[in-house]
Amino acid sequence: MNYGELFRVTLPETALEIAALLVLVVDLGFLRKAALNVRAGAAALLGVVGCAAALWVMPMQPMGGYFYPGTGEVLLATGGTAAAAQIGILALTALTLLLLIDSTFTKHVGEYVALILMAAAGGLIIAAAQDLLVIFIGLELLSLGLYILTAFAKRSGASAESALKYYLFGGMSAAFLLFGFSYLYGITGSTDLHRIMLGLYMPNAATASPLLYVALVMIAAGLGFKVAAAPFHLWVADTYEGAPAPAAAFIASVSKVASFALLISIGAAAWHIFDGMNGHAALMLGFVPEPQNTWLGFHASWTRVLMVLAAVSMLVGNLTALAQISVRRLVAYSAVAHAGYILLGLAFFSYGPRSAEAILYYVLTYGLTTVGAFAVISVVERATGSDRLEAFSGLHKRSPLLAAVLLVLFLSLAGIPPLVGFWAKFNLFAAVLNVQPGGAALGLVALAIAMSAVSLFYYLQVMKRAYVLAPADETPIALPPVTLVLLAFIGIAVVVLGCFPSLLQGWIAGFYGGM
Repeated sequence: MNYGELFRVTLPETALEIAALLVLVVDLGFLRKAALNVRAGAAALLGVVGCAAALWVMPMQPMGGYFYPGTGEVLLATGGTAAAAQIGILALTALTLLLLIDSTFTKHVGEYVALILMAAAGGLIIAAAQDLLVIFIGLELLSLGLYILTAFAKRSGASAESALKYYLFGGMSAAFLLFGFSYLYGITGSTDLHRIMLGLYMPNAATASPLLYVALVMIAAGLGFKVAAAPFHLWVADTYEGAPAPAAAFIASVSKVASFALLISIGAAAWHIFDGMNGHAALMLGFVPEPQNTWLGFHASWTRVLMVLAAVSMLVGNLTALAQISVRRLVAYSAVAHAGYILLGLAFFSYGPRSAEAILYYVLTYGLTTVGAFAVISVVERATGSDRLEAFSGLHKRSPLLAAVLLVLFLSLAGIPPLVGFWAKFNLFAAVLNVQPGGAALGLVALAIAMSAVSLFYYLQVMKRAYVLAPADETPIALPPVTLVLLAFIGIAVVVLGCFPSLLQGWIAGFYGGM
């Protein structure tokens, strides 16, 4: 192995790990006796600097990624989906770190920031991984950090309970995923995504078709947990409700970007074969594949699985959110619904810029909006001691800016124009209908639009309390300076990106210029 090239590919991850160690040294070595707000500010700012350093070294990565010498197998990719997702992960990580500055849920701020940075490094690995073993390592590095972050509010019983549930469900999903990966390796003899897809074309794949479907079910269960798709979503509500707000924002944004970037990579590897690009890929890797009914059946079954997960997630997420009285749980079930919308795009994924760009656009804008939502929720919780719907009553009188930002964010999540959430849904549904204008695709897009209308109802339930009902306490809510700037930035970004959607679309399209 060329360890120099491997080090160059992992420069962003290395920058985050160095920043994590630096945060621990500064916090535990130099600021041990300083005030908590000073320590939190220093740790968060050092974490943001680490994210900026990771962005700075990204152009130093080799073109194409890291290849095993003499084999053509890709270990970690650069450019395209990997680069766009990694930049999104770093930006969202920086935003969630800023939420820590005005928080008081822990005295161990150095350890908290270090865990955030190490979990983000796992997200970067997932976004770039093209090998089953590397994918699993990245998923576990991210997941282990998330379990600990969920339990970081030591004085909260709900935090400990949600972390235990998250850990148990996560361990079970990891087992399913690893079993599925092992079957794929046994059938194809490779852990490289592209070689696996090519291996499914080979004659021996026809004799292993039963194991292919076992692998499909197990991988769908494992990845369904990671993206909070129903019926693998049972951890989401408790985790979003019990975790500290900054940790919940990180879970809801960064982990989603990394997981969906992985699913895009899997879809792209499949479409290299299925969409007429197999000749060039086979020549590069030394294969002469012959289409097998096994492959076609496997691909069709994978599509059907994603369609079912998408439909169930949209229905369960939106309908269950209607009954919630906790805004955190409401956001959690809306996350299940949004996972369904994105899975719809993956079910009708066509290898090429349009599908990948639409999914990335959706995931990145959803992550940004969710970070802002949890920032608002955290301020209201500190002021009222609750995240119940009643806690938001009369919010526009107590803090007009807070209510205005919440209005923008929730209307964007519902898909109301001209906010960025509308364009995210529009681009995604258009990409789906571009692949299949009628049939099942049209029916699922219609279901998604209907469920978006349902989502508007429960988002407006929060806004009704914020703008219509009278507050129980009219004491103004003071916004700390950092939170004020952060909320203003996110609110303005959601409006500007909605009014000028080509800004983000053009930026994402730049990563696919060679396709």
